[in-house]
Amino acid sequence: MAWAVVVSVLVMTVLSLLRVNVIIAILAAGLTAGLMNGESLISSLEMLVGGMGAQASVALSYILLGAFAVAISYTGITSLLVGYLLRVLKDKRVILVLVIALVASFSQNVIPVHIAFIPILIPPLLKLFDEMKLDRRAVASALTFGLKAPYVMIPVGFGLLFHETIQSSMSSNGLDLSISSIAISLIIPGSGMIIGLLIAIFITYRKRRELPSYPSEGLGFGKEEVETPTFNMQHVWTLVSIVVTLVIQAVWQNLILAALAGIILMFVFRVVPYNKGDKIVNDGISMMGFIAFVMLIAGGYANVLTETESVSALVEVSSDYLGENQAIIAFLLLLVGLIVTMGIGSSFATIPILAALFVPICLTAGFSPMATATLIGTAGALGDAGSPASDSTLGPTSGLNADGKHHHIWDTCVPTFLHFNIPLFIFGWAASLFL
Repeated sequence: MAWAVVVSVLVMTVLSLLRVNVIIAILAAGLTAGLMNGESLISSLEMLVGGMGAQASVALSYILLGAFAVAISYTGITSLLVGYLLRVLKDKRVILVLVIALVASFSQNVIPVHIAFIPILIPPLLKLFDEMKLDRRAVASALTFGLKAPYVMIPVGFGLLFHETIQSSMSSNGLDLSISSIAISLIIPGSGMIIGLLIAIFITYRKRRELPSYPSEGLGFGKEEVETPTFNMQHVWTLVSIVVTLVIQAVWQNLILAALAGIILMFVFRVVPYNKGDKIVNDGISMMGFIAFVMLIAGGYANVLTETESVSALVEVSSDYLGENQAIIAFLLLLVGLIVTMGIGSSFATIPILAALFVPICLTAGFSPMATATLIGTAGALGDAGSPASDSTLGPTSGLNADGKHHHIWDTCVPTFLHFNIPLFIFGWAASLFL
């Protein structure tokens, strides 16, 4: 059924906004999509479970990253960082958020570790955020911006992978375009995200926000007053472990191997005692286990949409309303991209699906190759920010909710959806008409 994608995404969105656990919301969305396509409840579940394996490596990497982050915090080196930031920044909240956005941007292009830095950097800073009365929604916006905007605009690191995905997907559907041209076509949409970030930092979330002092859940980051340690050899070996982890990730592009190597080195260097192994892993699971399961379920939901050809049906129905007006065509194609990516939760996974459907429509409507690339790239990026199932929102939540004070939907997804998807949509739509 053509509207299965729309209805299932609405089910997921409404349930999430009503504070229903996001895992339940995605499960409900997947079953809804299956049932609306004529599948039985059992076959819908089988498709959903069958697709979970596609995200198994991501889920495992998140668990190991959580354990590595806990091991690093055990050494006290993050307390040194917090102490330094307290002295340097004091009450400079805006500068701190901009620095976080810059660090997040480096994670996509300069040192391509994606979200690996978040569980290491952010939890130790939570106490600092509370002392500065910094609105964590601004930090969530900064992190999501850094996880998305660089790969949308800059063809380096993950950006190169994203642009190559667009290029190969267009080429396989009969339209060739160079990487440099694709990069130029996405500058304008990406610029919309810059404006969204500035609005979030300087207008929407600039006011002070005080959170409860004693959360009822979380891992305990920031709950206790801990004496700031002096720099010692344990910290040297910790930095060596971090550098090795970053190098492995950058060279082999394997987050599981990188995180595992970091954990092993922490024990080999005796930075963390062997008898603390169980606690380190358990705390890592507590921090990142929920995120891992969400990614697994999201993979299953994406499989339901793919197996039932729901996306193709939606585009076919939408094409009946396209007409010959390029402005209307571009608007509807971007709207389809927003809906699909909100459900699947991955820009990279959405691009091949959208390109197969968009290229014939764009060629018929007379869009230039660069305008077509703009529509495909923007439609793929749309919805990634704001999707409950996206690592661009799950990553920031994993760090900001380490002490149980940050809500995934209302404090990460809603702010990032409003500040990034709206300008990305507007700027992408405008660029497709001018290029």
